Amino acid sequence: MHFSIPETEVRSGDNGSTYVAYNIHVNGVLHCRVRYSQLLGLHEQIKKEYGSNVVPAFPPKKIFTLTPAEVEQRREQLEKYMQAVRQHPLLGACDLFNSFLRKAQQETQQIPTEEAALDVCLCSGPKLSVHILTSDQTEDVLEAVATKLDLPDDLVGYFSLFLVHEGVDGSLTFVRKLQEFELPYVSITSLQSSEFHIVLRKSYWDMAYDHDVMDNRVGLNLLYAQTVSDIERGWILVNKDQQRQLKSLQEKGSKKEFIHLAQTLKYYGYIKFDPCITDFPEKGCQVIVSAGNNELNFHVKLPNEQMKEGSFKVTRMRCWRVTSSQVPVTNGTTNPCGSTKCDVKLELAFEYLMSKDRLQWVTITSQQAIMMSICLQSMVDELMVKKSGGSIKKVLKKRHHESVHRSDSQQALKSPPLLESPDANREQIVKLSTKLNSVSLRGISTSNSTNDISGNDFHGNYAFEGIGDDDL
Repeated sequence: MHFSIPETEVRSGDNGSTYVAYNIHVNGVLHCRVRYSQLLGLHEQIKKEYGSNVVPAFPPKKIFTLTPAEVEQRREQLEKYMQAVRQHPLLGACDLFNSFLRKAQQETQQIPTEEAALDVCLCSGPKLSVHILTSDQTEDVLEAVATKLDLPDDLVGYFSLFLVHEGVDGSLTFVRKLQEFELPYVSITSLQSSEFHIVLRKSYWDMAYDHDVMDNRVGLNLLYAQTVSDIERGWILVNKDQQRQLKSLQEKGSKKEFIHLAQTLKYYGYIKFDPCITDFPEKGCQVIVSAGNNELNFHVKLPNEQMKEGSFKVTRMRCWRVTSSQVPVTNGTTNPCGSTKCDVKLELAFEYLMSKDRLQWVTITSQQAIMMSICLQSMVDELMVKKSGGSIKKVLKKRHHESVHRSDSQQALKSPPLLESPDANREQIVKLSTKLNSVSLRGISTSNSTNDISGNDFHGNYAFEGIGDDDL
């Protein structure tokens, strides 16, 4: 998640006095407005709970009224503080931090705590209406959905709630996975648009876990509906013969057999992103990125209109980062975005092992850059669990019932601190990656797909020396 404080506001208090409000944005969207004193109170609570040596530095109090320059300096310091806390393996998951953000979100949007109905879309199309409290957090809503569906407790952790945007043509854009620091009802209501929906979808990547889900009737139906939906949207590639086989299995009601056949198809279990721009194999190329099977798959349109396809394996990414910059909407202006309307430009950049001794940065410019990064991180999480001999089922169940507390083995799955932006004009933001060269990942990837970026699909002027995952 990208935390930022891009702006401040002067607001009136209850007694008529004015104060400076700091607007906390998540992924470029306003999450909450808070006062310095509120953040100071949070800081003091975290320091008391975890110790001064763990908590990042907090901007000091001032005796006199702040000048505009001092307000700007404090804004920058508070932004760095929020990013540092969020990225800390312990503080970023603590209940003090997350509950503070949930309460602040509710207060900012001025939505009182009361009973309400929330629509959650299933992949098959119909909406499921669940009765919740407006102050229920993501885990509470997910549990309410599971209860209404009669999904067993031990399978709840296999699924997550996602915020999606539906286009006029019915296309889906995945905005983000709903997090523990937000209130789903408040998040969806504050968008004030019927184009946004909350969708239930499986939250794992390894199709081996499909077996656990399919052993249950409800789990089977959910997985089947998602598979059918992905095929209909063109996310899973199907030829005419395979289409006939799938249709026959549908008519027979053979859901397990349908899924088993779908598992053999290209891009099963992938999430497809909107068209965007990449600098690989050359700058300015249009690309469609898909995430799945421990890789990012590229369908690239070169400047000469030629199409290329290739994949970047997560086990060969040394690290990655997301950067953001504010781009003025008004052409020709060089003023700061505080004085004009701005759009947030997001980029995902990863350092990739192209050949045995050659690393190269690859950049994707996309408004879904953070969602892509979250996908990469969750792939790493699964690989680390398998590498350590752990059970994904136990981890998911533990995450569902004890979302705040993490075991020592799970702590290793959290990202390291912030990584500096490669461009001085861009703000420093959250690094959501894990440096894979710091751990041994040999033997983790069982797929040596010919679609790897070092394979033949990027050929001609863009051929690379082939190397397997075991060379890491």
